Amino acid sequence: MTDLSRLVDAIHRRHMAVNSPAIDALQMALLEQYGTAMIALLFYGSCLRSGDHQDGLVDLYVIVDSYRHTYNRWLPALANKLLPPNVFYLEVPTSAGMVRAKYAIVSLEDLEHDTSGRCFHSYFWARFAQPTGIAYTRTPEVEQRIYRAFAQAVHTFLTRTLPRLPASFEAGELWQQGLLLTYSAELRAERPERVMALYAASSEYYLEVLDAALDSLPYRIGIESATAPPRLHARIPNRRRVLNRVAWTLRRVQGKLLSVLRLLKALFTFQAGVEYILWKIERHSGVKAKVPARLEKHPLLASLVLFWQIRRRGGFR
Repeated sequence: MTDLSRLVDAIHRRHMAVNSPAIDALQMALLEQYGTAMIALLFYGSCLRSGDHQDGLVDLYVIVDSYRHTYNRWLPALANKLLPPNVFYLEVPTSAGMVRAKYAIVSLEDLEHDTSGRCFHSYFWARFAQPTGIAYTRTPEVEQRIYRAFAQAVHTFLTRTLPRLPASFEAGELWQQGLLLTYSAELRAERPERVMALYAASSEYYLEVLDAALDSLPYRIGIESATAPPRLHARIPNRRRVLNRVAWTLRRVQGKLLSVLRLLKALFTFQAGVEYILWKIERHSGVKAKVPARLEKHPLLASLVLFWQIRRRGGFR
């Protein structure tokens, strides 16, 4: 097993504190709903970066001990296991107003597997390589395992991005290229400049965890210049580079299919799912669409029609 202790320590030091009445209210509502099945609550996305938890849709991950324990029906448990995560909507009144959240459910076992090098697609390890707050953990052991999963995500992200860069590169270019690759492996509405802004918003975090990860990576990496950001040099065999390019091509094909399946699944779990998807696409791409009146009572059919229309107009990339 790769020694990630230095990387775990760096992520722990850079941990983003989550002290917010809005997040506390969401946490209490989720604990009331899922009880002892919920063992951790993770906070990520634009509301974490901005610090504004009231204006917008808070992005959360509910970590559970098992899907069978979480649901009282077999169908959602099976759907969560076959294609994690299941996504739901939650709103909770607070003294400052209504707080709204989108939360995804994934088991700790799946989180550990899907952030590791055993998971081919980037859906999970791309997300958790980015700054993530821990709002709640049931025990110190669970917290330790989550930090380890974060470290695995960073390690996997870097290992699978490095072969796509030239031999000499700036540290920031590594993260920017990786974010572009992982976003292109899903149906995303965000433009490249918005993806670049993700790195700019947390560049200190990315540079610190990269420095902590260098010794654990499977390639020989040297520091050419210690300027800020540093310039690095990686020795990667040409065969590895060719295979890596093929792998990213396959990830893009796989990711588009998985994204469609996840969107269709969300129609049955996410309140006003079609409306949310349209809002997010318009927010990130500027492409507007509207559900045809005759299809309002048929969300599955409406989503297929809208998907085709939005795709043709450049709403998905």
